[in-house]
Amino acid sequence: MELELKLNKRNAIVKEIKREGNLLTVSVDDVIYEVDIVKVRNHEFSILYKGKSINIEVVESKEPKHFNVKNSHARYEIEVIDNEARYRQNRMQAGPTQGDNTIRSPMPGKVVKVYVKPGDHVEAGQPLIVLSAMKMESEFKAGSKGIVREVPVKEGDTVDNNQLMVVIDGEELES
Repeated sequence: MELELKLNKRNAIVKEIKREGNLLTVSVDDVIYEVDIVKVRNHEFSILYKGKSINIEVVESKEPKHFNVKNSHARYEIEVIDNEARYRQNRMQAGPTQGDNTIRSPMPGKVVKVYVKPGDHVEAGQPLIVLSAMKMESEFKAGSKGIVREVPVKEGDTVDNNQLMVVIDGEELES
């Protein structure tokens, strides 16, 4: 099993190499660790590493796949970075640039609905396209007023990550 974890501000690739009872061998960014880990209570674990005992508490955050991990010396915020997390992050970062509104697929998916065609005039906030990915449907809207220049996909098409779906040329402001 392999996970990408965001530990505070640093991302790390964690791979489970071997598990025998409480003994766990993992690699963190290709550095191997052998630990003995035991669940003590609901959210508390005891870890034995190189002869040292470390007790930690792991508590789920309000956000999905976010955890607060603390021991007697430090506290860490951990987020599991998977396809769903990358999708949410891409959706939050996606936004139009001034004068050009390019809609790209944030992850592989299927085009469910296309509301516009080249030459259509659109208003800011107008729905343009619906994409189904990760068992969710996402509606993409125009970020600004403009004219649809290009729609290289059609309903039923499968799209790849970052694939162009709609391009809108922003209208110039009248002086």
